Amino acid sequence: MASSLTRASADTSAEKTFLGHPSGLAFLFMTEMWERYSFYGMRALLVLYLATNVADGGLGMNDATAVAIYSVYNAMVYLLALPGGWLGDRVWGARKAVAVAGVVIMTGHFLLAVPSSVSFFIGLALIAAGSGVLKANISTMVGQLYRDKNDPRRDGGFTIFYMGINLGAFVAPLTIGYVGQEVNWHLGFAMAGVGMALGLAFYFFGFRHLNPVSNTVPSPLSAAEKSSVVKKGLIWLGVAVAAYAAIGLAGIFTINYALWPLTIAGLVLPAWAILRIKRDKDLSTVERSRMSAYVWFFAAAAIFWAIYDQTGSTLALFAKDSTDSTLFGFNFPESWFQSLNPLFVMALAPLFAMLWVALAKRSKEPTTLAKFSFALVMIGASFGVMMVAQGMAGGDAKVSPMWLVGVYFIQTVGELTLSPVGLSLTTKLAPQKYASQMMGVFFLAVTAGDSAIALLQLIGAPTDTQGWFASQGVLAVLAGIAIYMYRKKVQPLMGGVH
Repeated sequence: MASSLTRASADTSAEKTFLGHPSGLAFLFMTEMWERYSFYGMRALLVLYLATNVADGGLGMNDATAVAIYSVYNAMVYLLALPGGWLGDRVWGARKAVAVAGVVIMTGHFLLAVPSSVSFFIGLALIAAGSGVLKANISTMVGQLYRDKNDPRRDGGFTIFYMGINLGAFVAPLTIGYVGQEVNWHLGFAMAGVGMALGLAFYFFGFRHLNPVSNTVPSPLSAAEKSSVVKKGLIWLGVAVAAYAAIGLAGIFTINYALWPLTIAGLVLPAWAILRIKRDKDLSTVERSRMSAYVWFFAAAAIFWAIYDQTGSTLALFAKDSTDSTLFGFNFPESWFQSLNPLFVMALAPLFAMLWVALAKRSKEPTTLAKFSFALVMIGASFGVMMVAQGMAGGDAKVSPMWLVGVYFIQTVGELTLSPVGLSLTTKLAPQKYASQMMGVFFLAVTAGDSAIALLQLIGAPTDTQGWFASQGVLAVLAGIAIYMYRKKVQPLMGGVH
């Protein structure tokens, strides 16, 4: 698609364009597509690799530990988007931040390709850190391509950009998943590294097409601030090194010593971020009220993502252990199931966009509260289906792959009524002082949800039972019903926002 550059007509100042948009969009599209290719390709293999016997090339971990690692990893990607955005705003600027992040991600993937558990976990940490920084800054550069904030092409540009995310996410499990499972795990991880390398190549080639403002630091740190940040960073680093050195020397270190602190941080920090904003004395009465309403939406989103993000963990293990991986006589690796969600998103997103417009013209578009309620009911229903599938897969019996196809479809329908709506709602309810930071806060709902699942695994909750799916499904449905029932109490808190 990067080759689809044409000369625009005279009314666009004869600038080079990509599908009618600034030419830089082509390079950011390709960067994001390949980065997502590497991210979702590795993620499709992660739990399966962790839970595969050592004799078969995996790390031989039990399912609970594998799910906890996966959940904490996902949580950290979204948690680290906050400091990632800070680095772009205060230290490097968006362009340099993405470049550094891409190199860090690529290095992490290639470390996963090394057959060593130590290099594997170092690589995983690097990918989480790099993904957080890249995620927080590359979207900013897409917006900077449009020098006029009211440019009518702006929304369409983001639509094209986000199609790159789903295209990369769709192809990744089909290729990286196949090579990792059928050929060699580490070769699959190496393919993810190559994908990020290709993304970086497109990114660097496209520098001259990006807005020069992306190369500036919006609010650079003063000398005193730099000194304070370095000093505090070194202190916390020293504390962590000393603590883990003591644990290591005592010979009692296990992976749980890393998982527990990260899980607790993933639960505490999102709550702290919302509370800090809500208690800010600079907020007006209306802004405080809107933040009170936002707590409801944040909690709903956290419950939703806690279930939704299990596509690569508990559902991947169910696909491996309890699902027939043959359809119409064709055998396929279990990781391929993870291509279903991006496929359904690409197919259904345009339909949902048209549906909301059509309903709005008739004054029948559901309120944001109703959409969130529906999303929770749908995600809960998907785990209701999983409860039935788990019951049918008792013993050596394996269920039809169509069960998981149905589950992924239901979850995608729920996602399309919550994720884009939640992003839009966040911009509407955000206090003026925190207009940018609130986008990061919305993503912390993913951190909170994934951390909750990690916590359940760390305390020993079994994932291969009907109770696991039933309890979470019921919780989500009840949460959806509660939001709908209390909508008349929540709506007034929203300060005129619908």
